Amino acid sequence: MTLVEYNNAYWAFWKKILFRFFFIYLVLQATPWMWLDNIPGVYFITRNYKYFIDWIVRAANAKIFHVEKTLVHNSTSSDGSWNWAAQWLYTSVALCGCTIWSLIERKKNNYIKLNYWLCLIVRYYLVLVSFEYGLVKIFLRQMPFPSQSQMATPLGDLMPMRLAWMFIGYSKTYEAFAGFIEISIGVLLLFRKTATLGALLALAVYINVAVINLSYDVPVKLFSINVVACCLYLLLNDVNRILCFFVFNKPAARCSIFYFSYSKKWMHNSRYILKTLFIIAAFIIPFYRYWQLKYGHHISSVAAKPNPPDPIKPGIYDVVVFKVNKDSLPILSSDSLRWQDVIFEHGPHSGSIKTTDTIFRQRYRRGYFQYETNAAQHIINFRKLPTDSAMSKAIILSMHYEIPNDSTIQLWGKKNNDSLYVLLKRSNRHFQLGEKQFHWLSDYSQ
Repeated sequence: MTLVEYNNAYWAFWKKILFRFFFIYLVLQATPWMWLDNIPGVYFITRNYKYFIDWIVRAANAKIFHVEKTLVHNSTSSDGSWNWAAQWLYTSVALCGCTIWSLIERKKNNYIKLNYWLCLIVRYYLVLVSFEYGLVKIFLRQMPFPSQSQMATPLGDLMPMRLAWMFIGYSKTYEAFAGFIEISIGVLLLFRKTATLGALLALAVYINVAVINLSYDVPVKLFSINVVACCLYLLLNDVNRILCFFVFNKPAARCSIFYFSYSKKWMHNSRYILKTLFIIAAFIIPFYRYWQLKYGHHISSVAAKPNPPDPIKPGIYDVVVFKVNKDSLPILSSDSLRWQDVIFEHGPHSGSIKTTDTIFRQRYRRGYFQYETNAAQHIINFRKLPTDSAMSKAIILSMHYEIPNDSTIQLWGKKNNDSLYVLLKRSNRHFQLGEKQFHWLSDYSQ
């Protein structure tokens, strides 16, 4: 088929209907410009679009969809009430727009040129998704290695998502490999000659991601399903070539959906300039940001004056004495408020206590906290986690401490109107999961 014949080809009625629907739907879902906030000054433009979408989603939900009375927009979840209202809105707009469009342009032969731009938007959207999630895995920041507090949590108490996160985060090699594959997808999709291969690899990877999200109740199910829909759209445009190559053992025609005829030299030059700027915004700036997060602190700390050592040594401590108002409370399985053990984590000042006391952030029957010490006054201040918004800045418990030896910590202070005394002894407990184990030769199952 010549280029003229290709441009004048007649599309079937159903194909034109599907294109009109997916053009509107995917443009609303993809909005790749929202991912370019890394470029200085772009946020001041995109934020107005965000405000408009937020307003129209809430208005449509109040008048039509009624997903929830009050919509919650959580940046860490795509399955919240706001996202479901937005999903219903985008689908409804696409259906209504497709109907009106079909009535207006009933005699249109095809949408070859418009389909090129839609494929370009979808391709670059998938590039942004792949770079963002690939980089965060390469730098091991999406699924961290399980903390001691998580290892001390019974397996049966974990939520499915946390179990999946710990499974991936346990192996730095596996997480980095997954990130490398996602970055490879982004690179392949950037170039027209490798875009089909990139779309095939993207479909395989993101179907697996979507199934994990569905199977382990990870709250990004809507987002991952829409990413799969983007991959499928690109591949459906190229389905004849794919079938010829992989199934029918026939010569595959030259790819045409990713190519556009630029008639003037300035168009070619503009294309290269814009693509370069896109790569900088989509890959180089986020790469530099993650590099600074992972290594910048280490570089600055080497140049700066070293901090004094923390008097509280990380590790697991058993609570051997727990007194409230000078009354020692025995260890009873029925007493969930009594402290059973205390874990001070390595790295940032954080930890957890085996207790259901709600002054601490409760996760999986453990109370999580952040802390800071005043070595001069021998005071340790416990705070809630930063995710607890304003409460993270407030001191929830302040206690004096004394460290008689390397294995003992004494804590005492006031909790509400009660005096509290806690004696901690370092535990010898260790977790096999925390040990790096690899065997080429394994005669026995584990």
